[in-house]
Amino acid sequence: MKLSFIAAFAAILIFSSCDKDSGSDFQPGDTGSITIEFDNVVGPNDLELNTGNYTNGSGEQFTISTFDYFISNLKLKTSGGTEYVVPKDESYFLIKEEDEATHEIELENVPAGDYVSFTFTVGVDSLKSASPVSERTGVLDPAGDAAGMYWTWNSGYIFLKMEGTSPVSTTTDKKIFYHVGGFGGYDSPTLNNIKTVTINAPFESSAKVRKGAETHPQVHVFADAGKVLDGTTHISIAENSMVHFSDVSADIANNYANMFSIDHIHND
Repeated sequence: MKLSFIAAFAAILIFSSCDKDSGSDFQPGDTGSITIEFDNVVGPNDLELNTGNYTNGSGEQFTISTFDYFISNLKLKTSGGTEYVVPKDESYFLIKEEDEATHEIELENVPAGDYVSFTFTVGVDSLKSASPVSERTGVLDPAGDAAGMYWTWNSGYIFLKMEGTSPVSTTTDKKIFYHVGGFGGYDSPTLNNIKTVTINAPFESSAKVRKGAETHPQVHVFADAGKVLDGTTHISIAENSMVHFSDVSADIANNYANMFSIDHIHND
């Protein structure tokens, strides 16, 4: 009888040890929250509006006065391959460098798990862009939060806006304007600048979403504004001081699709 008790107790210890080693510290149905912070930089330096002086790959100097972009259609994937899709109507965000309150995306009711991959769209998808204005509220309201990020003449959103100055600009006031949009709609069926981006957690880290307020992972994302001009294609400011709805915008969109990376993750 005593031996049976010892054997049973040992089995419990082994089971407990295996359960702990497996990292299963949450139950099916548990949900938590996660913050994704977008930190805009230029190369190794923090982006400084108006005062920062930068140089592109063509050796041209420039400053940045405006840097805004849409993030939408978020998907999170765990280390085990399980994917969580943020509800569509809750998955549109406008990051504005001048407004620090917009730099953090708060996601609630996320299924518990260890998330290592994050996918999102830079811009606004065609379905939402073409939906009735009454269905485009909050950051998508052209007369509200999205003012300045919508082409009324072309019925479409500006996915990314970068403005500033450069001594080599060909405009009379030395301004530079890069307004990139285009979802392949009826006005421009061949110009689709919607970009889907996937970024991965570095150094085998993960965002550990768990039940309860005591855990709140924060994913720190760098967005390198310098790559708007220097990515797969080098954009010369002297040759392209103003880019709106043109073929060059496709090169810029391909550039900024690669400007995102995860610097680190906090699991507080």
